[in-house]
Amino acid sequence: MTSTIKTIEVEELLPHPGNPNRMSKANFAKLVRHIERTARYEPLVVRPLPESSIECRESSIKNRASRYQIINGHHRFEALKQLGYKTCDCVVWDIDDDDETNLLLATLNRLCGQDILETKCALLDKLNARLKVDELARLLPQTKTQIQRLLDLHKEKLKIELTEPSQHSFAHPLVFFLSSEQKEIVEKAIERASSMGNRASSKAQRNARAITQIAQHFIATGHR
Repeated sequence: MTSTIKTIEVEELLPHPGNPNRMSKANFAKLVRHIERTARYEPLVVRPLPESSIECRESSIKNRASRYQIINGHHRFEALKQLGYKTCDCVVWDIDDDDETNLLLATLNRLCGQDILETKCALLDKLNARLKVDELARLLPQTKTQIQRLLDLHKEKLKIELTEPSQHSFAHPLVFFLSSEQKEIVEKAIERASSMGNRASSKAQRNARAITQIAQHFIATGHR
């Protein structure tokens, strides 16, 4: 597969009809503001429009050789159109195979990393030195509440390091999903463990200590 970088007319680009990725209105608005503010964006990934495409089969597109189908960057494309851009920077992949294209559509928007919480908080703290939380919420994917919680978490970590640096480690998130029945059982266990001398200052800390006590008891009793 070969690739080239080109500046392509907006009117020559067609979104792939099978693109499964959707962005919330709030995040799309932030994407538009980002491009409007910086005039920077990742190039779109496109391929020459194949004869097998739905557009070619169901309509009479003129000059098919000059048209391109978007594989990755559909929201950037819409944002650029909304901002009045006449051209887009694109990486052109020479792909004619529809199965390979569908595979790319299913993976390109999903193969991504995950933020390291401690590093993310430190980065937000640096940004907050120059930009207020309201301004950050307009630019970043997180909401104002989420950003403030991360900033508070970073401040709490710094406070702990100053007082007892060797006794604490940074908080790590655990995310899992429960059925209604499982949720009821877990909540009862946490409530019971919390009532057994758990004097943490916040509900989140009490829950964290309660879950840890339950896990420690499970390990100590040797259950398999």
